[in-house]
Amino acid sequence: MKVSIRQIDARSEEQVIIECVRVTPEIEEIRAYVRAKGEGLSGIADGGQIERIELKDVYYFEAVDEKCFACTENKVYEIKQRLYEAEKAYKHCYFVRCSKSVVLNLMKLGSISPALAGRYTAHMKNGENLIISRKYAPAVIEHVLGKGGESK
Repeated sequence: MKVSIRQIDARSEEQVIIECVRVTPEIEEIRAYVRAKGEGLSGIADGGQIERIELKDVYYFEAVDEKCFACTENKVYEIKQRLYEAEKAYKHCYFVRCSKSVVLNLMKLGSISPALAGRYTAHMKNGENLIISRKYAPAVIEHVLGKGGESK
């Protein structure tokens, strides 16, 4: 794969152009990575301080007791968005609903294994395991296999 960088003047908008014969899962991953790079949100850490979180660092969003949290490798932040709002806002960056209370980042997913009663276990790259409920399993698996794509 050929990679090139062309410098532009300050008045132009920066962009990434991907030229490919066909859109493969690898190309979709590159697009998702580029979209997530530099995108971020604010969250409240344990001590009450507000911190900037890079979207690429979020493993999953979880709703607990009417609050929504962004979980990174080793920190949890409360965010002001509702879970459905985070799901919608970051869908283009490979975030997908896996249960009623969790939206996971497919870029941080290590593997999936079957569990009981039609459910699956998502093994995240940080060692955490999340349950993929029966209702959401087909969509998650479709995305993982590269057939899901994104809405344009």
